[in-house]
Amino acid sequence: MNYPIYILPLLAVILGYIVALFLKPKSKKNLKLLLAFSGAFLLSLTVMHLLPEVYEANLHSHEGHEHGQATIGIFIMIGIVFQIILEYFSKGAEHGHVHGHDKMLHIPWLLFFSLCLHALLEGMPISNHNHLAYGIAIHHFPIAIILTTFFSNAQLDKKAILFFMLVFAFMTPLGTFVAENLSFLTNYYTQISGIVIGILFHISSTIIFESSEGHKFNLAKLSVIVLGIVLAYFM
Repeated sequence: MNYPIYILPLLAVILGYIVALFLKPKSKKNLKLLLAFSGAFLLSLTVMHLLPEVYEANLHSHEGHEHGQATIGIFIMIGIVFQIILEYFSKGAEHGHVHGHDKMLHIPWLLFFSLCLHALLEGMPISNHNHLAYGIAIHHFPIAIILTTFFSNAQLDKKAILFFMLVFAFMTPLGTFVAENLSFLTNYYTQISGIVIGILFHISSTIIFESSEGHKFNLAKLSVIVLGIVLAYFM
């Protein structure tokens, strides 16, 4: 078993939880820059590595038929639409878009289930594309900080916050595990990867466009985006 691909996404969420709980970062600017970097890095990994490999695998399985190539495009679009539906329930928590200051008396279950399903699906391609574990980890770290801070400010019970973040942390490794070990999922790996590509396209592009206020030009944001692209290229 390749342990790093399981441990990295898990540790990223736990570390984000610890940072938010004990260090209580106040700078929204730094978090937005980290989000912009993670979005660019994740999008670049998807475009440069995951997307070409999925199309290549599909090409061999369909012996070059154009119908097979078009089918992957359909699954990518399904992933984009599915993520839009998930965000209706999660309110955009997957890309750090949470707000509100009302006191929470219990775990927001719609947010919980949609975010966990998102994380579970993200983990599935990692078994064949190990470099994606780095992208998911970098993506989940600032999200964990934002979520923990949001729940703490909403005065959600500390045990409930810990439960939420631990389950969320284990979802991506669980997705990787089931993709590796369930033959049913293995048989449809290319189609599942297409759906995940669509999800990652939507999430990463949304992060990039939402990480600056008013969509104004920002040299720092541009720099971290370029850095994310360059690092992804050399993965």
